[in-house]
Amino acid sequence: MRHIPNLICLIRLVLVWPVAAALHDGRYELALGLFIAAAISDGLDGFLAKRFNWVSEFGKVLDPAADKLLLVVVFVESAWLGLVPWWITAAAVARDVMIALGALAFKLWVGPLRGRPTVISKINTAAQLLYLVGVMLAAAFLLPSAGVLRAAALIVFVTTVLSGLDYLVTFTRRAWTAPPRPA
Repeated sequence: MRHIPNLICLIRLVLVWPVAAALHDGRYELALGLFIAAAISDGLDGFLAKRFNWVSEFGKVLDPAADKLLLVVVFVESAWLGLVPWWITAAAVARDVMIALGALAFKLWVGPLRGRPTVISKINTAAQLLYLVGVMLAAAFLLPSAGVLRAAALIVFVTTVLSGLDYLVTFTRRAWTAPPRPA
């Protein structure tokens, strides 16, 4: 039973390709449904892991990787199709690349990474998910309006920048205050 969150997370990983393919083929309703299922799975696996203490080291790596892969692929495909501006896609991808490289550098030079997503990071992930749902809703059903999507894009941009800066400051502070790594 304790592996259920990891199985749900693996299902989210499997959904990345069908979401991107449905978007690419212009089947926006299908893409929207699959994307919403993937987004719900993110909340569900986290809830189960915390509620029943089904946390694993594998899950601690798999969950954020699955989240980032889903969001990056959908942002890039949506930008490629002209559904999302490239500037918001560049910001979202740059933040995720910076976090991944920062985590790798920290692990290599400082030691194990012990941390959880910050509040601004969770807000940013929720904003990105909701924005992409709005984009797909607009592509499929012409709602919400372009003005609402522009406002949402700005919110996503601001939370993306703030979250990226927060991670940068947090990683840097932890690296400076960490005890020296044995040679």
